[in-house]
Amino acid sequence: MTPPPAFRTSSSPRARVIALLGAALLIAFALEPPVRASSATASGPVPSPRPSAPADALARPSAAAAPLIVLSTSDVKGKSSPCGCHTPKGGLARRAALADSVRATNPNLIVVDTGGYFPEEADYEAAAVFMLESMMSLGTDAAGVGESDLRYGLGFLRAGLARTKLPVTCANLLDATTGRPVFPPFLLKTVGRAKVGFFALLAPSADLGPSRDSLRVADPLESAYRTVAALRERGATVVVLLSDLGKIDSEEVANSIPGITLVIAGHKIPLFPEGRRVGGAVVVYGGEQSQYAGLATIPLDAAGRATAVGAETVMLGPERREEPAMLSRVRTFETAFNEELKQRERQEALRAVAGEGGDDDEPRDRYLGAEVCGRCHGAELAQWKTTAHARAWATLVEQHAEARTDCVRCHVLGFRQPGGFQTDDDAPRLANVQCESCHGMGTQHDATRPAAKLTEATCRRCHDDTSSPAFTFDVYQPHILHRAPANLPPLPPKPKMAMH
Repeated sequence: MTPPPAFRTSSSPRARVIALLGAALLIAFALEPPVRASSATASGPVPSPRPSAPADALARPSAAAAPLIVLSTSDVKGKSSPCGCHTPKGGLARRAALADSVRATNPNLIVVDTGGYFPEEADYEAAAVFMLESMMSLGTDAAGVGESDLRYGLGFLRAGLARTKLPVTCANLLDATTGRPVFPPFLLKTVGRAKVGFFALLAPSADLGPSRDSLRVADPLESAYRTVAALRERGATVVVLLSDLGKIDSEEVANSIPGITLVIAGHKIPLFPEGRRVGGAVVVYGGEQSQYAGLATIPLDAAGRATAVGAETVMLGPERREEPAMLSRVRTFETAFNEELKQRERQEALRAVAGEGGDDDEPRDRYLGAEVCGRCHGAELAQWKTTAHARAWATLVEQHAEARTDCVRCHVLGFRQPGGFQTDDDAPRLANVQCESCHGMGTQHDATRPAAKLTEATCRRCHDDTSSPAFTFDVYQPHILHRAPANLPPLPPKPKMAMH
């Protein structure tokens, strides 16, 4: 990222930014106490401060006395229900329950999202609108704009925001003709004794979707410099950046621009259990798909300024309660949306059949299904039926996700490939992770040669770092072998993180 032109005469980009901004904000910072990291080095992890007494023994503090608590998510990608093969995590109902539990002990909860809350699929507009509505139900105070949020066009996003009143900000997404920000460059809100300023940044490399010709993305460093100065001039005592820049560029802004209290990093961000001090800010890294949420604690002085910042990432796993009203809303929507997707798939299949033509007698490679394989490999079929792979489809049906393409592809044979699973009408034969998922298409099977050897690359097509973060090929692969080694140790327990 390039610093503003006025900064380019000094020897260091960071020094130039700090020098000019320091002069502009001298009065604002003169009386502000230093922000300290709780039990951490200047660049190390920054855990959230912990109360000395159990939570249920503490009286709910007044808004004036309580610290700020910032609950954050990033890159949700339209995930409304728990997701993940090893431990299903996330979901709107768990996020709502977490927010409620924090509000029960602290009135100064702030809910934010960096952006990237729309689905990645091209035809999931209904899910995008539902996500906007749900974010408002969660009490979202500020949200940024991510690449996927522009997938259906700027007009679609604006219409959804106008209807839901979701407070969105982005300091560097500009109208290409006027050069003006498309959304408010910052938001201000009084929370307790603090005046909190929010702003968001989008990566210059972002795909701006159908509206790309009418939009442009300004330099993040320049935009951050101007926006932080504007927020401090308007009395902001705490500044929160919702960054869709990725890890490296989010850290560069935090390190180069003083005056930022907290950075929520988004866009292909790793998962770190604790926040990290970068420059004068603490950065939260919460992964994606809302499988985890960031919780930052910001104690305040009498003037509402941060005296310390601590942050951690908590897993939204099965142990966490699901808020009943949100759970009901999610199930109602997903049931209806699932049926809509099934209807679309059936219509697409009918159109495909009508347009195929050709010689009906011409052989075509296709998937056969496990029962056909079992005619010769009965023992292997019986062993397969004892594994979790044999009920992969059932796990989707139970979650009303059997039409969600991002989920279905790893729970069936040959998803949307010629001769593979096309619609749920194919489920009786091609649902689940079957023989051909590992050994190849049945019509290409050569009985005179050994079966194709299972490789880690095959498993990693679905068991990636997001869906199966604990997956290790050498540990898990023996448990699906048709002839497992003797004295095979059990699989390791599902990983846990501290729950709140």
